[in-house]
Amino acid sequence: MKNIILASASPRRQQLLEQIGIKFKAVPSNIEEVIDNTLEPSRIAMSLAGQKCKDIASGTAEDCIVIGADTIVVSGSKVLGKPKNEEDAFNMLSSLNGEWHQVITGLCLYRTGLNISLYDSETTKVRIAKKSDDFIKAYIATKEPFDKAGGYGIQGYGSLLVERIEGCYFNVMGLPIYKLSCMLDRLGYSINLDNI
Repeated sequence: MKNIILASASPRRQQLLEQIGIKFKAVPSNIEEVIDNTLEPSRIAMSLAGQKCKDIASGTAEDCIVIGADTIVVSGSKVLGKPKNEEDAFNMLSSLNGEWHQVITGLCLYRTGLNISLYDSETTKVRIAKKSDDFIKAYIATKEPFDKAGGYGIQGYGSLLVERIEGCYFNVMGLPIYKLSCMLDRLGYSINLDNI
């Protein structure tokens, strides 16, 4: 079995890999992300995932698969990152309030021993329920929005905001598991449930 390295500190991504029995090492990338706003949103997400993945892979001598992932939220033509403060979180959540938006996760997997990279992305449509300003402020007070693109987490208190989704639920958490498993398989790593 080849080693798996997750180029992320995200506890949600780590939890999802553990959930499907993948043994991995988390090595977060600390690079300064470069966003090319001339790209379409799915390519922005893949570019960011690739930057993280290549950063960690460049310091790895062993044969392994490095997983880079980056999740962005797109409302209309605007890409929403993580809110900087309470005011930013309120403005972000107010813009999503009662509306559909897209959650896009870009993936980059790099097999160091073969010098092969794979890129892909997953898009899920999410509708945020119409909520009062007081509810949004109470949600922000939980501190949950601050490390999440779009300012909410579907797996936490943010589930009270999400009225409906179309597509992969795990993608909204930050790691589209089925797509990831297909990419791992293409790089020679099959998830074997017999060994769990």
